Amino acid sequence: MGGETGNNTAAASPVVPAGYRSHTDERGRTVVTLTGSWTLRGIDGKVCDLTAELKRHADGPAPVVWDCRTTEAFDNVGALVLWRLPGFPGQGEIKIRPEHAALCARWSQRKTPPAPGRRTRSGALRALASWERGLWSHLVDFAGLLGQTTLDIGLLVRRPQRIPWKDISATIYEAGVRALGITALVGALVGIVMSYLSALELQTFGAQSFIVNILGLSVLRELGPLLAAILVAGRSGSAMAAELGVMRLTEELDALSAMGVSRTIRLVLPKIVALTLALPLLVIWTDAIGLVGGMVAAHITLGISLPGFIHAIPAAVPVSNFLLGIIKGAVFGTVIALIACHFGLRIQPNTLSLGVETTNAVVTAITAVIFIDAVFAIAFRGLGLP
Repeated sequence: MGGETGNNTAAASPVVPAGYRSHTDERGRTVVTLTGSWTLRGIDGKVCDLTAELKRHADGPAPVVWDCRTTEAFDNVGALVLWRLPGFPGQGEIKIRPEHAALCARWSQRKTPPAPGRRTRSGALRALASWERGLWSHLVDFAGLLGQTTLDIGLLVRRPQRIPWKDISATIYEAGVRALGITALVGALVGIVMSYLSALELQTFGAQSFIVNILGLSVLRELGPLLAAILVAGRSGSAMAAELGVMRLTEELDALSAMGVSRTIRLVLPKIVALTLALPLLVIWTDAIGLVGGMVAAHITLGISLPGFIHAIPAAVPVSNFLLGIIKGAVFGTVIALIACHFGLRIQPNTLSLGVETTNAVVTAITAVIFIDAVFAIAFRGLGLP
């Protein structure tokens, strides 16, 4: 009973807080003698004070001798506090018990992390190499998707009974019919703004009749296809990428692979075909609404009659501009669907990847649309001019 009472009293004895003593020896060195328990319990609440005091000794002009032999206890926390001091252990002398030396040795073998906010040349090169690997991965995956889609088109040409007509029809409705409202609104507003601003300038030079040329050429050739493509990329492109991402999260893509169903035939091809067919129709719709808005604005600001505006359009704007806009719409639809499916299939089974890749799909699709429009403008700069 007496032994048990003694053991309980020893176990309940308080931990001596970590501390130190310092003095200067006969050789002019600063000797820092650690006292108390250099453990998690002994250092608790004193880390900042101990670190600041010991750092003053470590930064001093005299060499430092660290005497750790008198500590009552020592663990990884105590070793970490010492390792973070400047000059420990590379510049100072350490006196430590053999059973504690392994703890300091393990921390001493670690490299000090670089200061935040400073980028070295090697870090910049690593970032550039990482960006290059990511770009190459995207190009390889996109080329693989494009090649597999081409093979599947050849297969469906030989076996038309396998064409997913219902999926194509449903995607045309979602991406085309349900986008009529927003494209009409944007097209009408752009036509009104273009007509109003152009009318102010044309009145200055007495050339009010040229409002038909400006509106017809800009809307039919550039603004109609570009606006429709950007709206579809933001609306339908994001929906397509998110749909494939959710199917990845719910393991539906894995289930299709397990059943031997081609993902490109069931999921990718219907989206490509639907947007390739629906976007030219949306371009025609946007062109018509944009011209109507511009025509009404021209009638209000310049007094041009509505029948006169309609009769003047064929003579002012050659039909090749209209056809070029429809061709651009088909190309835009194909590219938007391919990019949306590419990023959708790259989504990992987590919510963070779903948001990131969906955003990347929209941004990349809009950028690709603007780039392709610039290529068309340069390649066909002499086509359709009156």
